[in-house]
Amino acid sequence: MAHDTQGPVDSVTGVTTTGHSWDEIQELNNPLPRWWLWTFYATIVWAVAYCVVYPAWPLISSYSKGVFGWQSRDAIEVDLASLKNQRAGMTAKLADTPLEQVSQDPELFAFARAQGKAAFGDNCAPCHGAGGAGAKGYPNLNDDDWLWGGSLAQIEQTIQFGARSTNEQGHQGSMPAFGRDGMLKRQEISHVADFVRSLSGLSVEQGADLAAGAKIFADNCAACHGDKGQGNQDLGAPNLSDKIWLFGSSKATIMEGLTNGRGGVMPTWHGRLDDTTIKALALYVHSLGGGRPQ
Repeated sequence: MAHDTQGPVDSVTGVTTTGHSWDEIQELNNPLPRWWLWTFYATIVWAVAYCVVYPAWPLISSYSKGVFGWQSRDAIEVDLASLKNQRAGMTAKLADTPLEQVSQDPELFAFARAQGKAAFGDNCAPCHGAGGAGAKGYPNLNDDDWLWGGSLAQIEQTIQFGARSTNEQGHQGSMPAFGRDGMLKRQEISHVADFVRSLSGLSVEQGADLAAGAKIFADNCAACHGDKGQGNQDLGAPNLSDKIWLFGSSKATIMEGLTNGRGGVMPTWHGRLDDTTIKALALYVHSLGGGRPQ
């Protein structure tokens, strides 16, 4: 690259160059179009005016308010108040209608499901997924397998107070850490893991001692999961005889749970969401497809 200190006239266009040359290509010194310059100046004026009229500049402990006094937060609050006023009649009706009777009013039920869906997306979807299909460690709300019960009242109870949460009214109880706490040896855990897999028809390792696993299960696990592993919703003990697994069905995963225990936490929503919203959430979750009869 060559750099010329002079600005000669280009022989082809007759326009003065800037004196810069790249690979023998001259840079012409063409002025910017007048319309472009005026547009540029107008944007500067607009920016200055915007900073004066609207909130724009951060201060030490606040920000400039603008001469119009307009705030986006105030505008949102006005819109929310207007929306709340529009829904006031149906919200009051939902609050006054017993949970089990809402579905008997199609208009009210549709309103409740819409409210519940919005609340679900804001509060529940990060764990259970946008459609309630769940993930590893987070229950699928679309099937009919429920740890704590799938009736409307049971779902509302779970949403209100959670599971293993800070609220004493929430569901309690966790699976013990049989291996970590020295209650079972690793070989015993292996036997019972094989037996648990066999309960739902899964294959077991060749030579697995299912009889030993059944004995260990009866002595340590049946008190919560039942003699046949069908679970206990009062305790939140899952059904081990179906093919639905919250954390996975591999032997390694089952052994890890037996060794270190299980006990997921669902937060309590009582006090964070109002009672009417919780009712709408219960109705929405119940309607996803896995809700049990009322």
